[in-house]
Amino acid sequence: RELPFIGGQEGGGVIAVTTPAAEAMGFKVGDRVVYSVFETYAEYTVVPAAKLLPVPASVGLDVATSCVVQGMTAHYLTCDAHAQLIKPGEWCLIHGVGGGTCQWAAQMAKIKGYKVIGTTSRGKEAIGRDTGCDELIVLEEAAGTSYEDYASVDVVKRVMDITGGQGVKCVIDGIGKATMDISIESLARRGIFVSFGNASGAVPAFPVLRLINKSAYVTRPKLLDYTVDRAEMLYRSGDIFKWIAEGRLKVSVDRVFPLDQ
Repeated sequence: RELPFIGGQEGGGVIAVTTPAAEAMGFKVGDRVVYSVFETYAEYTVVPAAKLLPVPASVGLDVATSCVVQGMTAHYLTCDAHAQLIKPGEWCLIHGVGGGTCQWAAQMAKIKGYKVIGTTSRGKEAIGRDTGCDELIVLEEAAGTSYEDYASVDVVKRVMDITGGQGVKCVIDGIGKATMDISIESLARRGIFVSFGNASGAVPAFPVLRLINKSAYVTRPKLLDYTVDRAEMLYRSGDIFKWIAEGRLKVSVDRVFPLDQ
């Protein structure tokens, strides 16, 4: 980017000025809100009213601002992207539960009643355990990185041992290239592989016939298609803020930086 420019894609704060259209939607000066637009690393941001999410008094603005992208992503992954092919009491595999989005997803999957197997690196084991996964597969870190080495443990075997040889009804995978084979081979009959990220590289093309062994499903979703209108945005943020207020969803704000940093 040419300098100067304003960074940031998530923000939160107090409404300073409104328009009549925003007021007609119920917003007023002084309301606490969060949002996802560009140029949020600033004292003031112009935000379309339709993109504002009201923050309840029971949730801090620092926590609420952390919810906008990762929280909403974790919500659609655990509530809708699996097309209801997993039911409460069934097993779900979530990769990278020591990381950002999947810390949320593991907790939300438990709230939805699924039994959760998480994977994480040894360096993030404590974070992974804090998510409340029923089973945690701890992997060594790849040399010189903080990322999991998915060749260090036979994850598929562990999954099959845990599930009595049945596999999992849903895999939530933000790792990508390094976990694609593990994810597909860990599925139960008529399970779904939800591939939402490329942390290790993009998932390569593969023949649909590969899914025949378990009559499996695969989807490659994105947040925009699961927040298609204001009603859907409020449904997701409403659940998230409610779970935080109830103490069922824990959010860790690691550190805070001044704007000039």
